[in-house]
Amino acid sequence: MRNIQQKLSVARGEQRAELLFKNARVVNVFSGEIHKTNVAVEDGRVIGFGDYRAKKTIDLKGAYLAPSLIDGHFHVESSMLTAPEFARAVVPHGTGAVVIDPHEYANVLGLDGIRYVLESTKNLAVDFFIMLPSCVPATHLETAGAKLTADDLKLMIHDVRIAGVAELMNFPGVFLGAKSELAKIAAGKGKAIDGHAPGLRGKNLNAYALAGVRSDHESVVVDEAREKLRLGMHILLREGSTERNLKHLLPLINAHNSQNCSFATDDKLAGDLVNEGHIDHAVRLAIQGGVPPIAALQIATINTARHYRLHNLGAIAPRYWADFIVFDDLKNFRVRQTWKKGVLVAENGKFLGKSPAKITLPRSTMNLRYSPKDFFVKASGSKKIRVIELIPDQIVTKELIVSPKIVNGEVVADTSRDILKMVVIERHRATGNVGVGFVRGFKLKHGAIGSTVAHDAHNVIVAGTNDADILRVIQELEKLQGGQVAVVDGKVKAELPLPIAGLVTDQPLAKAMRLIDDLNAAAHAMGCDLAAPFMALSFLALSPIPSLKLTDQGLIDATKLKKTSLFVC
Repeated sequence: MRNIQQKLSVARGEQRAELLFKNARVVNVFSGEIHKTNVAVEDGRVIGFGDYRAKKTIDLKGAYLAPSLIDGHFHVESSMLTAPEFARAVVPHGTGAVVIDPHEYANVLGLDGIRYVLESTKNLAVDFFIMLPSCVPATHLETAGAKLTADDLKLMIHDVRIAGVAELMNFPGVFLGAKSELAKIAAGKGKAIDGHAPGLRGKNLNAYALAGVRSDHESVVVDEAREKLRLGMHILLREGSTERNLKHLLPLINAHNSQNCSFATDDKLAGDLVNEGHIDHAVRLAIQGGVPPIAALQIATINTARHYRLHNLGAIAPRYWADFIVFDDLKNFRVRQTWKKGVLVAENGKFLGKSPAKITLPRSTMNLRYSPKDFFVKASGSKKIRVIELIPDQIVTKELIVSPKIVNGEVVADTSRDILKMVVIERHRATGNVGVGFVRGFKLKHGAIGSTVAHDAHNVIVAGTNDADILRVIQELEKLQGGQVAVVDGKVKAELPLPIAGLVTDQPLAKAMRLIDDLNAAAHAMGCDLAAPFMALSFLALSPIPSLKLTDQGLIDATKLKKTSLFVC
């Protein structure tokens, strides 16, 4: 800590502090109380409580002063914003730090993607702590742009901003003791090891925890989360744009276990971050659901800091960074001011932070090889096909067995039953891999929508009512060098260029939000009633999430983690 003698002198009251927050009601996440006091700040750190002389005094007039909020698990790429624009979106909502897993960048760009994230997240009004992606690719059932091994993780694990190893998505590999997965856990020894185990219960869950996994954010029901909590796993209560699990999990929380929980958003769009909120939204939902306000704020701050060993963050106490939020009502929680190291960075919804210097963007990542003939599905002797069914507000899916619609010997989309054709094309290495399947839940009546954001390998993914519009979407995505597109009758209705790894826009926040709104409006005009249709589409290629998915390698039984056939024998 710089100038320790100076700070000690100020703490003893011998010299004036740089800044004094006067008449504050401090939310003390250590003692679990709210106490009226003054808070002295020097060189960006809290010096002490009490009556101090100061060069500048901020009279809070009885307002609440709490630590700024921390997101325990987030993929910043899911906002489709650069890190500086993400900060612009969330700092007014009180976010002071995020623990991020850049495995979207890593799946496309490998170690270069992680290096880009480390560089682009420096010197911002939000602290970024990086978890090293452990599953690149997520499974052997998809083709990503890179492959990371335990040896790759070892190259970066000692960086001070690396908080640990990110979600172990290959959970069967972990509980079965695969050497590759255990080596990744060993590479992160001494730091946090995040889990990802949707639906995992019983003895296999015991083995998963025994291997060294210390958290999970995939629980969607209380019993599952409680079982994981009993095994010592830190529970990340998720509330994102499509993964809305928090309300279902609130009954888990009590006075004796809340310290073992944190909030996380996982994936959240720019517009939702701005309009709905970030971790502040989770705090509001928790309080509305009966969680005591102080406990909700502990879950949003110190619990996360302790779990990920984020030193000097998550509390208001001597030595801790002066990362504060100011608000007026505990029950109607709305952040009025956000402070970062003693500097006001947002007030009344307006971002006041500085814009950093621009950095060099990653290379182009669109390398496709395909033919329109690849989309043709010849009818077989079988009378049934497997169809992916969306579950609203979830990333898990169902498997439907239905009779196909056949025209001239070809299986085609059937809008009368809300069954669309889906196509996934490998885009990193021009392998020519093309997966074709069908999906229900989008309710498109005409046209097609497509994206180069397709978790986790991020190949091109398209869903549509006819092959011509599916082809037009793919051609436009090639032209944009990555993005999201809505097409009707061969005409582009809306598009969002994503030139940074095919994942992120280089546009400022306000324009990015307008383009995303235009895309969603176009999809809604085509018949879709999902709140976030493109995000819903992006998860349909995520092979480790049950139960049925589509990758460039074909239709995947995500429960058994193996390929399956479109036609039911």
